[in-house]
Amino acid sequence: MGPQVAGLLQLTALIAALALAYRPLGDYMARVYSSEKNYRPEKWIYKAIGANPAAEMRWPAYLRGVLAFSAVSVLFLYLMQRVQGSLPGSLGFSSIDPDQAFNTAASFVANTNWQSYYGEQAMGHVVQTGGLAVQNFLSAAVGMAVAVALVRGFARSRTGELGNFWADLVRGTVRILIPISVIGAIVLVACGAIQNFSGIHQVGQFMGGTQEWNGGGVASQEVIKELGTNGGGYFNANSAHPFENPNPLSNLFEIFLILLIPFALTRTFGRMVGSLKQGYAILGAMAVIWIGFTALMMWTEFAHRGPAFEIAGGAMEGKETRFGIAGSSIFAVATTLTSTGAVNSFHSSYTGFGGGITMLGMQLGEIAPGGVGSGLYGMLIMAIIAVFIAGLMVGRTPEYLGKKIGTRQIKLAACYILVTPALVLGFTAVAMALPTPADSMTNSGAHGFSEILYAYTSGANNNGSAFAGLNADTQWFNTTIGIAMLLGRFLPMVFVLALAGSLAEQKPVPETAGTLRTDKPLYAGLLVGTILIITGLTYFPALALGPLAEGLAS
Repeated sequence: MGPQVAGLLQLTALIAALALAYRPLGDYMARVYSSEKNYRPEKWIYKAIGANPAAEMRWPAYLRGVLAFSAVSVLFLYLMQRVQGSLPGSLGFSSIDPDQAFNTAASFVANTNWQSYYGEQAMGHVVQTGGLAVQNFLSAAVGMAVAVALVRGFARSRTGELGNFWADLVRGTVRILIPISVIGAIVLVACGAIQNFSGIHQVGQFMGGTQEWNGGGVASQEVIKELGTNGGGYFNANSAHPFENPNPLSNLFEIFLILLIPFALTRTFGRMVGSLKQGYAILGAMAVIWIGFTALMMWTEFAHRGPAFEIAGGAMEGKETRFGIAGSSIFAVATTLTSTGAVNSFHSSYTGFGGGITMLGMQLGEIAPGGVGSGLYGMLIMAIIAVFIAGLMVGRTPEYLGKKIGTRQIKLAACYILVTPALVLGFTAVAMALPTPADSMTNSGAHGFSEILYAYTSGANNNGSAFAGLNADTQWFNTTIGIAMLLGRFLPMVFVLALAGSLAEQKPVPETAGTLRTDKPLYAGLLVGTILIITGLTYFPALALGPLAEGLAS
């Protein structure tokens, strides 16, 4: 069996597994967020934090809950890192420097999980498990809560109430993320991932020195890293490390975890708005982009250009032989079309066009299927833009799911799609103009520019993956990428929740013969075209200076 055929079989098995889980998981999440029943552990949590889960919130109150909870989370994780040297289970590691502690706290709370440190050489068991892994759950639950609030904005009418943030946060964590993570961790341990709290061990001589490894709660952190589209690895090699991702089976399972909730949320959306066909239309747009990017990446990396590629069977530099080109390509597309950022290969070592595909996946807004929660609300924003464009073509006031898309709604949607490009391109331009940041580049020319463009694209889009050539552990990059991560996460949420509130206040508009059918393949095609055109107009000049120039020159 050739590697191309093996890759096709892996992709087919992955699609089949996602299809089997789509309906039951999507329906279950709809029931979770629609239920009025509170389980006993949830009641304990509400009592501890002083929250009333039955109290409905308008969008400003919902937003205050999101921001207040996230601010406290950043502060808690920052302080935990700063006092690590005094904590038990620190494995002898010292406290984290202020700039790196800020960057890491912002990163994990923003669901970015960008890492400018070596995990196994910097973080002890308490910080890894009690700090970083906990935020993997909570940041994912926050994203899901905001997405559900927007869905309620479409589903409700003549009210500005979007539900209760604290109830959505707790239910997403307790009823969805934790149960799946428990099962997933058992699967990963069965595949060979480690799960312990051992200390540092010397395992032999390596390059004239002693090689050391430390254990940890790796499987339990790995599963929520992928399931919650977080991405931060226990080890610096991330999902290329055999302790995190031992073999091709675990690799395919981790890709499945990355895509599971984002795809299933389209079913949840359809169920909650009362039209499963609307969910299928969003699913179709996501699937077309994901499959197209995966096929393009595999073709690019399998292309034989020169004797070295001929011998290796493709572009094997920077890839693990146990995964091969197919397993690495599918993983790379999944992790950059979502906000995961986990890597099982070095994206910097991909072909010029291959590296550009990973970058473009993030620049689309990570909406195919996107991050947990953030992918759905990002795609719904693009759906509103597509409806607006269609309305301009026929001279009709646009409508989506029975709600008129007026001036206020389109302004909020426009602000949403402009925030991230402004952060990415602005910070990249400043970094390239100043002398010091450029010193962190390993490469010069187009590839060096791609390293910095990729870093800010990853940070502002809350992805977290790196191009593996940029020394980002400097005060400049720790601070600016930390700011980009926080603004890129929470500014869009302001516009999403404001939009949700404005939609919930409207009364339904009856469907007429002139209403655009947004549950048909034609509209899904329009949506895909809108996404590609907007992204192309925004990022093409920057991509032309980086990966496109490198790919054409190779």
